[in-house]
Amino acid sequence: MSILLNENTDLLLKEKAELWFKALRDDICTSFENLEAELASNSINGDMQLGKFKRSEWIRDTNNSGEHGGGGTMSIMHGRVFEKVGVNISTVHGTFSEDFRGKISGAAADGRFWASGISLVAHMHSPFVPAVHMNTRHIITSGDSWFGGGADMTPVFEDVKDTEDFHESFKHACDSHDEEYYPKFKKWCDDYFYLPHRQEARGVGGIFYDNLNTGNLDNDFAFTQDVGRSFLDIYPKIVKRHMNKSWTTDDREALLKKRGRYVEFNLLYDRGTTFGLKTGGNTEAILMSLPPEVKW
Repeated sequence: MSILLNENTDLLLKEKAELWFKALRDDICTSFENLEAELASNSINGDMQLGKFKRSEWIRDTNNSGEHGGGGTMSIMHGRVFEKVGVNISTVHGTFSEDFRGKISGAAADGRFWASGISLVAHMHSPFVPAVHMNTRHIITSGDSWFGGGADMTPVFEDVKDTEDFHESFKHACDSHDEEYYPKFKKWCDDYFYLPHRQEARGVGGIFYDNLNTGNLDNDFAFTQDVGRSFLDIYPKIVKRHMNKSWTTDDREALLKKRGRYVEFNLLYDRGTTFGLKTGGNTEAILMSLPPEVKW
């Protein structure tokens, strides 16, 4: 099924999904700005300027032809808790290239697609506040329609309670829809966010899912919404636990080296990076996942 073949098919769901990603973006940005304001004045970075998100719009130019194929909004903040965080949304449409369409479900026949989603990556000043990634999306091709996404956390120094609470939050979201989701999507995340050349996981995992079409896209959308809500609930709580802690030069050095693993994964293996670059997305928005400072 595809809205690209029948403009009335799934139109309402398409519009609802796009609006949801925007609303989730707004709620996350508000929550993160509140954390910036709550940092204790006597903590490390407490005297820095309060972080605020800055938004910039971009329009997708298909193959430099002047034809617009959607676009998006970048929301970037550099603050005193968040060294760099991006919460980006986009809605794009067009035709996949010949060499890429075979890799996308339902696109092999003619390559047409529509995609909308939210993508978030946060890199923190403190070595004790874990970096995090979250994205959810809705994709429609000429032969298929599905949801995908997930979230994972990358601490420098793992805190067992943080890991347990992070996973429990997403397990609850999964179990409320299908008790088979969490073990399946957790393993998918563990397998996906793995650096084979290092033989190590990028972080402590979370969940990852793709091509989710159970035959009831409304239910699949509801699950995708719950994934976003779970992230919005649990991650700010984890940040609050640690953001006022002091750290040493050695702690910060460990953070910068851990970020190197993040860069390696996103440039070598990340599907979202490949998808964005192959579909003519905004390069700055695609690469916003990279940290502002890193060491190897």
